[in-house]
Amino acid sequence: MRINNKKLKNRKKLLLDFVSNKEYQPMRAKDIAMLLQIPKGKRSELFQVLDELEAEGKIICKKGRYEKVRKIATVKTGSPELSEGTFIAHPKGFGFVELEDQEEDLYIPQDDTMGAFHKDRVQVKVKEEQTGQRREGTIVQILGHGITEVVGTFEKSKNYGFVIPDNQKIQQDIFIPREHTLGANDGDKVVAKITSYGGKNKNPEGRVQEVLGAQGAPGIDVLSIARAYELPMDFPVKVANQADRVPDHVIEGDFQGRMDLRNWTVVTIDGEDAKDLDDGISLTKDGNIYHLGVHIADVSNYVQGGSALDREALRRGTSVYLVDRVIPMLPRRLSNGICSLNQGEDRLALSCLMDIDAQGNVISHKIAETVICVDRRMTYTAVKKILEGDGDLRREYQDFVPLFHHMKELSAILRKKRSNRGSIDFDFPESKVFLDEMGRPVEIKAYEQNVATKIIEDFMLLANETVAKEYCEREIPFLYRTHENPDSDKMEKVLTFIRNQDIPVHKSHEEITPLEVQEILNEIEGEPTEPLISRLLLRSMKQARYTTGCSGHFGLAAKHYCHFTSPIRRYPDLQIHRIIKETIRGRMNQEKKMYYAQILGDVADKTSTLERRAEEVERETVKLKKAEYMETRLGQNYEGIISGVTGWGLYVELPNTVEGLVHISTLMDDYYQFDEEAYCLVGEKTGHTYRLGQKVTVKVSQVDLSTKSIDFILKEENSCFNKYMDWED
Repeated sequence: MRINNKKLKNRKKLLLDFVSNKEYQPMRAKDIAMLLQIPKGKRSELFQVLDELEAEGKIICKKGRYEKVRKIATVKTGSPELSEGTFIAHPKGFGFVELEDQEEDLYIPQDDTMGAFHKDRVQVKVKEEQTGQRREGTIVQILGHGITEVVGTFEKSKNYGFVIPDNQKIQQDIFIPREHTLGANDGDKVVAKITSYGGKNKNPEGRVQEVLGAQGAPGIDVLSIARAYELPMDFPVKVANQADRVPDHVIEGDFQGRMDLRNWTVVTIDGEDAKDLDDGISLTKDGNIYHLGVHIADVSNYVQGGSALDREALRRGTSVYLVDRVIPMLPRRLSNGICSLNQGEDRLALSCLMDIDAQGNVISHKIAETVICVDRRMTYTAVKKILEGDGDLRREYQDFVPLFHHMKELSAILRKKRSNRGSIDFDFPESKVFLDEMGRPVEIKAYEQNVATKIIEDFMLLANETVAKEYCEREIPFLYRTHENPDSDKMEKVLTFIRNQDIPVHKSHEEITPLEVQEILNEIEGEPTEPLISRLLLRSMKQARYTTGCSGHFGLAAKHYCHFTSPIRRYPDLQIHRIIKETIRGRMNQEKKMYYAQILGDVADKTSTLERRAEEVERETVKLKKAEYMETRLGQNYEGIISGVTGWGLYVELPNTVEGLVHISTLMDDYYQFDEEAYCLVGEKTGHTYRLGQKVTVKVSQVDLSTKSIDFILKEENSCFNKYMDWED
């Protein structure tokens, strides 16, 4: 049956806009039908629309795939120069080359990739004629391979096998000869070493070098992600042996030259499941002066610079906290044993002892090598309940109740002082995923800060600032935690949006100050748009990193800042502990200064990179478990808020922190345009608007575990093309 003219005109416009979307890649008709969920009985109508558009010269079918006909704008770029960069593949065959020292990457069409592998180092030539809005290039030479191992699923045949990569950017399966299958069974998760990268018409070849386990077995999914990021899982024998030789108690000789603080009242406050306790707190009050001690495990006493333990710690850079396990920076014998400030055990520490006045100013301080003995191992939950008046817990810990109240009092003073100078408080809840014994997610909750977590955060921040200030002023080579000022263009775009919401923006200089950002956050506190504007502001900022120069921390509005308080799980902290101890002992001579000046730049760069890797793999494992959790809830309705708006749809976040996409193709009551400046979708006919922060009801429509993605549909809409086909003007 032919579509009437009115419907045909409307559908042609919708379909043309669909293929014109910048996210669209050429598709077959059946793929378009599947994506738009067109029932089989209606697909003849889709073909009619496609035929009409093709006859009008608005779309073209190449090799069975439909795409928009683009007008070629010839742009002369002069004589083409060769550049080097990293190839980032796309699952659909094309890719991008990230060029050094250039913000804009280079688009590489599928026919111009030269068979490059994801993360290959390549030489690329910019095309003289540009056909689109972004620069295009051609790969002319592959200089080196960035990926040598692939994690994936083994598919077994009679005389050979294939590894289907988990990473969808690796587009070809890896051929495995029979003699190199390592006994892997069909469906096993494996790690394959690539021995040949193949070519245009030849698959890469490899050998299975590790069988992780059967697909679906508990923990194998998370392990596969960790191995794909090349996280070191086991400690080398030499490192393990060195850890085994470390004593499990403080030996008498280690007390020499240290302040003995074992008669001080010291507590640790951590999460219930924490086992590596690297910070203890002491606090007394004398009139209006608080005497705060932040006591940090002296890991450097047991991990000597240049030792096998130290080299492995630097190779790891940080402990990685995955959804179902911790991959520690140091062997557990150290991290959970002699280096952990366990209750009732003598422990070596590096203590920052601070005298603080009623306004939160550090009026004097001392950094000392100490020995301590923790009186109580407390949890955030218990301290929170005590401070809220829980009778049973107050009786159980009656000797410590005054201490906790002094902590709360000082914490509030420090927080107010930081806020007054402009420290930016982004209070985003973290995701807490609860798993059963099979590794399946059974609950996801927003894990928010409470009074106890804030106490520890405030004390750690103060110690980090105090230590950084001393070493910056003494001009001793050091590692600092630096957060640079935001990019002006990115920030201005967000500020324009905020102004358009009738929210006052006070900006005294060309670059916004932390205090001015904090004023915006104060202005929107409690408003529906608060979490979304906070996110936009956060995304416009740069990432913090480790540097050898002390240039301050924008987010904290701090002139001096470092990481001093977590040497069990962060290498920079361990490194600066050595510098501090050399200084305390009077050994920081010119030769030592030169040595540290030479090595610290490399340590800063390496640990910054390893920190990014840890954050990414942690995020990926949480995304996987969120997708698994929602897969069991298909068809269920949830209240959520719009957390992101793009040209391809709306992102909606649920109260449990799960986020999913409402694709624009499922919004069938109107044709929606993306207003980039206002971060909203606007209906062309009705004027109906979807904005950041808006409350909506969604239904879970689809989950893809391979991409860890969750799709929602708005409850008011139906995510199916038959409604689209029936849509009237």
